[in-house]
Amino acid sequence: MSCFSKIFVLLCLCSQILHAQSKEIQFLSGTDSEHTKEWDFWINGGRKAGSWNKIRVPSQWEQQGFGSYNYGRDYVTYGKNFKFNDEVGLYKHQFSVPNSWKGKSVNIVFEGSMTDTEVKINGKFAEAIHQGAFYEFKYDISDKLIFGKENILEVKVSKMSADKSVNNAERLADYWVLGGIFRPVYLEAAPKENISSTSIDAKADGTFRSNIHLKGISSVNNVKVEIFDAKNILVGESQIQIQKGDTLKQIQFSIKNPKLWTAETPNLYRAKFSLKKNRKNSYQTEEKFGFRTIEIKKGDGIYVNGTKIKMKGINRHVWWPETGRAVNKNIDLMDVQLIKEMNMNAVRCSHYPPNKSFLQICDSLGLYVLDELAGWQKKYSTEVGKKLVKEMVTRDANHPSIIFWSNGNEGGHNFDLDAEYAKYDLSNRPVIHAHHKPENAFNGIDCNHYEDYYSTQKILEGENIYMPTEFLHAQDDGGGGTSLADYWELHWNSKKGAGGFLWAFADEGLVRTDFNNQIDINAINAPDGVVGPHREKEGSFYAIREIYSPVKIDLKTLPNNFNGTIPVENRYHFTNLKDCQFEWKLVKFKTPFSSESGFDVLQKGKAQSANIQPTEKRKFEFKSSNKLERK
Repeated sequence: MSCFSKIFVLLCLCSQILHAQSKEIQFLSGTDSEHTKEWDFWINGGRKAGSWNKIRVPSQWEQQGFGSYNYGRDYVTYGKNFKFNDEVGLYKHQFSVPNSWKGKSVNIVFEGSMTDTEVKINGKFAEAIHQGAFYEFKYDISDKLIFGKENILEVKVSKMSADKSVNNAERLADYWVLGGIFRPVYLEAAPKENISSTSIDAKADGTFRSNIHLKGISSVNNVKVEIFDAKNILVGESQIQIQKGDTLKQIQFSIKNPKLWTAETPNLYRAKFSLKKNRKNSYQTEEKFGFRTIEIKKGDGIYVNGTKIKMKGINRHVWWPETGRAVNKNIDLMDVQLIKEMNMNAVRCSHYPPNKSFLQICDSLGLYVLDELAGWQKKYSTEVGKKLVKEMVTRDANHPSIIFWSNGNEGGHNFDLDAEYAKYDLSNRPVIHAHHKPENAFNGIDCNHYEDYYSTQKILEGENIYMPTEFLHAQDDGGGGTSLADYWELHWNSKKGAGGFLWAFADEGLVRTDFNNQIDINAINAPDGVVGPHREKEGSFYAIREIYSPVKIDLKTLPNNFNGTIPVENRYHFTNLKDCQFEWKLVKFKTPFSSESGFDVLQKGKAQSANIQPTEKRKFEFKSSNKLERK
């Protein structure tokens, strides 16, 4: 064998070894709403019922021309005897798995399926039926696969759950009730000895802890954790020994002077977890995370890294008019950018956890996230709820953007679940209740919805921190910006005011495939967003952006002796205004009797950035080479 051939074989061998060390992913569906795959599909009711067809996966089946439409609050309109269409869809799909997966642990993963989901592989049930639409679940199907040959996946999805509490929590809600496999489905293969999940707690002082959940440990000697910064520089590492049968190990060490994560400074690190056998890697996995500390100081406020913060937030459902809750990362990115363009720093994932890419973008661009268990006004049973809390928190625990868990909305709180979150979240984030009754304050935070200005004043004088998780309903664009300035001043200037979350981000108009693809907003129910269904900016968008500006200038009129000096307040929490760029224009508006509208720019220039600390007020001089004149 030539030298070149030996090198080539060695490189291929190394590549295979490295590949085997990490989890391998094989998508059975498409990856998102823009990249789908066709599966066989049959439905028992509504459009195209009773015959096998093709359907795109992931998708909502109504948007693919199957079944019937329901809006969640129709039960209010039609009374107690109204029944939702209990449609059942059957999916079939053939797939193959490589021979190289023999001897590995293979899971099938569903990121979201509405609602009850029964899975068979080659005619064998994968496990118990999964109940709950918005949660990632997986089954170990290693013993049901035929390697190197075709396998048959069969999935039965019931639009309504057999569990009454699931229907009450998820379906009797103020949004469109849809059906189908709406998030990706894939296989993940890993060595028998692997890390099934991790939960990271990384504090502002540089302390790093992680619970490492292990599976199939028989011969691995230790687990090593390495931390890399944004430039891929190793900044810390440690390792601990493990023994046969270990299922959970905790590791702790520190790094010096970490760059901290906040919504204004979204600094991320990467943790690499490696299982080692005789000093060689046998398996590895990675997680992005951020160093930050969350504190609730009762009777005072919400603190991130020792600084009190106030929420300029908005509620967001996962939504797109053509595809329902089947979305993609481009939609997620657009939404985060629009929220930040309104000078907001927070988002509530109402009324269910979002798809993973949205949280990843919140991590990287910087938004404080309230991650919520479903429960619109009624709660999950304790039995079902415990499973769903575990699935939600296990998936989302390492996102630094998430600073609260919300245990349901407006009466959908099962108090038996409050203690469940900390079982899977090593950082022990605060749990809140997004409620609409003052007596339901929890963990020192009152989240009461839709108080008026005067009742807000009264609540802010009480014993609890006040952070309304819904306020100023933007029905028909009527409330998003209306009176917001008054409410925001109350919260900003009050010791216990923590800001809040407007209702809501986007109108939920749905393109009806049974109605010439026209958008339906279900009368007055769905047009309640600051932006339109396709994110069209409405009047409130611009008002909110102005009101929430972190650079606050109160000067209403220019004095006759104006010399370019104005009072400026820095309403950032962590950013000095010297890190901002300032430009100014002196304009003269057209008179009401002028034949033209608009204004003329008399002078303009760039101003030297002002050294104004967060929350500080100072006078700021806009210097110009020419004398500024009042005209």
